[in-house]
Amino acid sequence: MSIDLAAARQYIESSARVLERHRLAVLLDNGPVEPVRTALAAYRNPDGGFGHALEPDVRCPGSQPSAALSALEILAELDAAHDPVVTGLADWIAGIADQDGGVPTVLPSATGHPHAPWMAPNPEAGFLTYALAAGLWRLGVQHPWLDKATTWCWNRIDAAEAPAGYTVKFALQFLDAVPDPVRAAAAVERFRAAIRDDGTVPVEGGVENEQIGPLTLSPRPATPSRALFGEQTIAADLDRLEREQLDDGGWDFDFLHFTPGQTVEWRGVVTLGNISTLREHGRI
Repeated sequence: MSIDLAAARQYIESSARVLERHRLAVLLDNGPVEPVRTALAAYRNPDGGFGHALEPDVRCPGSQPSAALSALEILAELDAAHDPVVTGLADWIAGIADQDGGVPTVLPSATGHPHAPWMAPNPEAGFLTYALAAGLWRLGVQHPWLDKATTWCWNRIDAAEAPAGYTVKFALQFLDAVPDPVRAAAAVERFRAAIRDDGTVPVEGGVENEQIGPLTLSPRPATPSRALFGEQTIAADLDRLEREQLDDGGWDFDFLHFTPGQTVEWRGVVTLGNISTLREHGRI
């Protein structure tokens, strides 16, 4: 079983954002990183954050935590730890965080703009705190906010009783990135009960049968989260990714398609991500 890589490339070039097209060139062709930086800069705001639907589910121009996460993931691809953009983004995150380091998932600037139903503004600190901390740890960044956020993450993980849905995904992301492998390996076990026998985690309140798969929960080999998944489970999920390539060369996503623009943008992001995952696991 294999994918049609030429068709996947054609899909990205015909239907994805310029940003994903340049990222694909870096991934597959060892292309230059400057076009990615230039494309990413279009989403950056003067406050140091990112908006403008960089993360397609929140479509406001103002800076948002979900867009900050998308930016950190792209900057990690570029190995851009020393880029001043990273420092500016960390400062922006610190500026919106609570005193204990927790970060709201959606800020009020989303009000009045299109956004997914689950992305309504909420002042409570949420699970994106895990992911934002993970993004900075993955980049090897030192920042005062990161110290507080890491304590916030450990406290929530230690107190977790029945974690579910995206809390599991983002907490595992943190545990894979934080530079404390012994503690992370022990903490990963707190999430085993949340994972079904097939390696998936259901998403309550999502579309019918919406779930988070093993390769989304644990995207990289040799990380603490991989202890939760057997080799057969990972292999089966890789097989699934290969099967789900569509006739147009791209992949779709299984959560709500709420606007045409969001659908097109997410399909490009998901297609690029699946190519990267299959390549990292030796399927390409």
